[in-house]
Amino acid sequence: MKLVQSLSPLIFSLLVLISSSTSNASVLEDACKSFAANHADIGYDYCIRFFQADKGSATADKIGLAAIAVKIATAAAKGTTKHIAALKASEGDKRRKGCLSSCAEVYSSAVDNLGEAAKGIASRSAAGFQDAVTVLSAARDVPDTCEEGFRELGQPSPLADDDAEFTKESAVALAVTSAISPPTML
Repeated sequence: MKLVQSLSPLIFSLLVLISSSTSNASVLEDACKSFAANHADIGYDYCIRFFQADKGSATADKIGLAAIAVKIATAAAKGTTKHIAALKASEGDKRRKGCLSSCAEVYSSAVDNLGEAAKGIASRSAAGFQDAVTVLSAARDVPDTCEEGFRELGQPSPLADDDAEFTKESAVALAVTSAISPPTML
């Protein structure tokens, strides 16, 4: 009997842990299913792979997923900013260099905006989430703004792959953050 009594807290803790990880895994799965329903062109599998870049996503709640999504998108925007700097340094054509400068500006702005989104999410307030959604919406426009300059030149963009990826990443960040409703912010 003493053995059963001493194992009871351990079994209870184990059940809570299993229940919690299953619940959090379903938060991620539910978030990606919801995302895929509205973004069939990007899809569920992409969403899951996106979050796998951060091991914390497996146990995150909705707010945690939003924070992780913004963190991943911020890293991508910073990486693209570095890529643009390298391209500018080796570009000899003034018009293409001008396009790259414009891209550098919008991606730099995106990094700042994503920082504001992270602060809004961290605040866990309705106003903070609204601010995050607003700046994430602006960040989502960055790749198209960057690509527009190259389209106007009638030349292929050297940032097409970066822009396509950031479009997807910012879409996930915006969708996950937008899905947070006021009752979950408590």
